[in-house]
Amino acid sequence: MRYLWSVPAAVVAWFVGGFSATYLKGLPEGTTMFVPPRVDLVLLGGFAGGVLAGLLVARVRIAVPLVLVVAGGLWWLSGNSFSDRNLLITLLVASALGAFFGALGTRSSVVAAFALALPVAWTALRPAEQLTEWRWLWQLNGLLVGAGLALLLYVACWKRGWRSVGSWIPLAGFYLVAFGVVESVRLVSNSSGKTMDAVGDASTEAFFQSFEPMLREYWPWLVVGVLLAIPMTALKLRALPPPPPPPDPYADRSNDAVLSDDLDWIDQEDPRRRLFARRQAASAE
Repeated sequence: MRYLWSVPAAVVAWFVGGFSATYLKGLPEGTTMFVPPRVDLVLLGGFAGGVLAGLLVARVRIAVPLVLVVAGGLWWLSGNSFSDRNLLITLLVASALGAFFGALGTRSSVVAAFALALPVAWTALRPAEQLTEWRWLWQLNGLLVGAGLALLLYVACWKRGWRSVGSWIPLAGFYLVAFGVVESVRLVSNSSGKTMDAVGDASTEAFFQSFEPMLREYWPWLVVGVLLAIPMTALKLRALPPPPPPPDPYADRSNDAVLSDDLDWIDQEDPRRRLFARRQAASAE
């Protein structure tokens, strides 16, 4: 019964989480292009949608084939040519990987936090792309970056509580790496017509140069995100019901079974005594 709602919800989540933001800017009139043939949308959108679909379905053997069918179907409905194999394969691989890590995230909240790092980093800088004033750009982007980090740290401690705090440092580092990946993919999508060597060198340089402005401009928001995640996790753990008492190993036994082995003699019958004939004295003869 669970798949009756999770499978349709996963299909909607794949599209909304990955490609719905492109429709906010508007598409050419009369087009049915559900999946625009752009490297950044195909790679990042497919992975983000796959993660959400995997979290909803929670089964790898169902989530991965589901997103592959949905991705191929929407690629065909968009009117894209199947001869463009590179973009199609990129979309299918990104969606399958996202669904795989999303489904694994339902078993471990730390894995779910790492899987959500790239989609969160991708969406954190998108609303402020149209802003030109640096003050509003710093405030809006910084708020979204800090809120995204707090959300990831909170998700990491969802199941195991404070025992998962040790994953906060590598998770924060992976979150910063995700911003570099987003910048590299964006640069590759805007480098059409250039040679592969030039695109590779430019994307590598953009990847490493993305860390300096992130740490220099948004480090106060990152600190605020960590400080916000601590009370969020504490309140979540405090709201949980107390753990049940440990089961009684002797609940299904009678009281006699509780006695130790050295007291088993209580329930045993006394051996029958054997009486010998009275021995008469030799003087009696």
